Amino acid sequence: MKHTIAVLVENQYGAFNRVATMFSGKGFNIHSISIGETEVPEISRMTIVTEGEDKIIEQVVKQLNRLIDTIKVIDLTGQTRVERELALITVFYQKGTRAEITNICEIFRGNIVDINNKTLTLEITGPPDKIDAVVNVLESYGIKEMARSGTVALKRGEQLKHEKKETVV
Repeated sequence: MKHTIAVLVENQYGAFNRVATMFSGKGFNIHSISIGETEVPEISRMTIVTEGEDKIIEQVVKQLNRLIDTIKVIDLTGQTRVERELALITVFYQKGTRAEITNICEIFRGNIVDINNKTLTLEITGPPDKIDAVVNVLESYGIKEMARSGTVALKRGEQLKHEKKETVV
């Protein structure tokens, strides 16, 4: 089962590396990881999507909490949350397919951010399932290149407090 884990860490050199090293050292695969400053510049939020059984994820959360820079860890899986991802997708088009691709972009509430005589680059944001859906539809046109940001997520209705070393599972 996929799990979405939010980790608040001190915004210091090496914090990201310690988290990534912990995952690789334990043999855990990271499906996506996003990191950036929070509303407090001294704190960064990592959103990690990984897969594993509940007991294994429980161990991951405990290991993350032991890291020196960790402020708070929360497994957002199963909780009401808002999650988004950004994808830039460059698609080949021909004379007759440009309007079709433009319509697909509009249906998914995306934007065309670049165009030349052979390709269109689309910007799509939304939940990971929406990104998967648009990729699935665009594959038949020929995807030249794609970049996905990875999931970012917040617990719906409340912010994660910046209290030191609290684990919520």
